[in-house]
Amino acid sequence: MPFVSEPITIEMLERRIDRLRGELRRAATTGDRMQARALRAELRQAEHAWDDALADLEDQARPAPQPVHKPMLSIREQVHHALTLLTVPAAPKLIIAVHDAFFPGELVAARLTSLRRDEERSFRVQPFGRPYYLCPALTADLLSPARGLLALSTWPLETRVVGPLSARVDFLIGAIKVAQRVAQLPEDAHDARRLLWRFAASIPGAGGAGITPESVAELAQAELDVHLDADTADRAAAAIRAQERLDGSEALFGARLQRLRRTASKA
Repeated sequence: MPFVSEPITIEMLERRIDRLRGELRRAATTGDRMQARALRAELRQAEHAWDDALADLEDQARPAPQPVHKPMLSIREQVHHALTLLTVPAAPKLIIAVHDAFFPGELVAARLTSLRRDEERSFRVQPFGRPYYLCPALTADLLSPARGLLALSTWPLETRVVGPLSARVDFLIGAIKVAQRVAQLPEDAHDARRLLWRFAASIPGAGGAGITPESVAELAQAELDVHLDADTADRAAAAIRAQERLDGSEALFGARLQRLRRTASKA
């Protein structure tokens, strides 16, 4: 049977290099120059072989897959997503609940505190420099910022103004939008379904066992039909007054107290 030599591995070369270095050190110490010269040549040959073996390993190794990091959304974009789903002005608590139920990432409540002021400051520095602004809803009577309600600047005034019936109307519209989105999700979308149940608990006949997105949307629409015409009329009238009295910044962020006092004194 012919002799088959064992393939030399990089580990074998490393052991050989260590051995040759030890022998070379001893030959240099004893003054055996011929032996040292021979060992030095053999050591260089082994080191070249080690370099070639290492290069082969690098060629054979596959690069580790790099994790794909989705770019983190800014708080503005997170709030924009939630409001776009609802299509109506909403309080920060509801915005956070909608974001947590339907969108990835975490929306921190504390970061919403100064958001509206930052948006107004940005608008005053460069008016309409952004595709949209997060702004307060406006009260129908005074056209001033509605406390605790955020809206999108791209919405028409009729949507951003809130009257006496608007809180209920916007709640019902939000319930319908949430129900429609939940209907598109799988059964195990638990966060989204919990949010739907919270809406359903405040809609007559929608709570209890057997709740479905379709039933919630249907019952919310039935109540909405009762209030919608009156609320739409109130908002339309307020929007006309806002267009007549408010400038570009005030139409988004509301009339200031000083402006209201001047208007009242003239009246």
